[in-house]
Amino acid sequence: MADEMRKTFHKDLDEIRHDLVRMSVMATEMTTLAAEALLAGDLEMCQAIIDDDDEVDVLSASIEDRCFRLLALQGPMAADLRTLAASMRVNSDLERSADLAVNIVKGARRIYGQEIPPRVRGIITMMSGEAVRMIRLAMDAYSEVNGPLGAALHDIDNRLDQLQVEFVEAMFEAHGAEALPLQPAIQLALIARYFERIGDHAVNIGERVSFMASGEQPEHPGAARLRARRGEPAVVEPTPAG
Repeated sequence: MADEMRKTFHKDLDEIRHDLVRMSVMATEMTTLAAEALLAGDLEMCQAIIDDDDEVDVLSASIEDRCFRLLALQGPMAADLRTLAASMRVNSDLERSADLAVNIVKGARRIYGQEIPPRVRGIITMMSGEAVRMIRLAMDAYSEVNGPLGAALHDIDNRLDQLQVEFVEAMFEAHGAEALPLQPAIQLALIARYFERIGDHAVNIGERVSFMASGEQPEHPGAARLRARRGEPAVVEPTPAG
């Protein structure tokens, strides 16, 4: 009986993993299409992306419900518990990434008809590509329980951060040359932030993978800063058995 319950648990957990990978594909496709819709000024594509987010929300709610059921009914321990807890967090990060793609196209609708300067267009394309690459790497790490790849996403995110800096510089340059009015420039600045936030969610997924692999919880940045101000050493959590 116990063996059968374990088999059922792992089958259900595998289905959750599969659906998370499926949701990551949906989120990355939405991100790519959001950039295309923005650059093309395509309102129909913008609406299609907004509609697609409903499917992501339904899948996310289903995954969350199944995770809670497994926690309540199966009482997983050690590595299984870490995987389930991490999967719940990954689910949230992917759902938010899809929401950010929606935010991008809503911003695109607000500046409909505004010509986007060539340099800004190029950086938008690069930011979209980098955000998608980071989510894909994060989900590769999750699927393979690859702790080192999960941890490396912190450094990989530097490229997207730098692109955001270049984006702001390009907007100031275009606004100064009177090629980009203030209000569209503000909307584009927000859009750049949305791409950068997708990268942050990929980093969050990487941290969850590190937790799955090692059992060590990453210290919250706020807690780390507080300890540094107090001159206290960083806390290293013990690794649970299993």
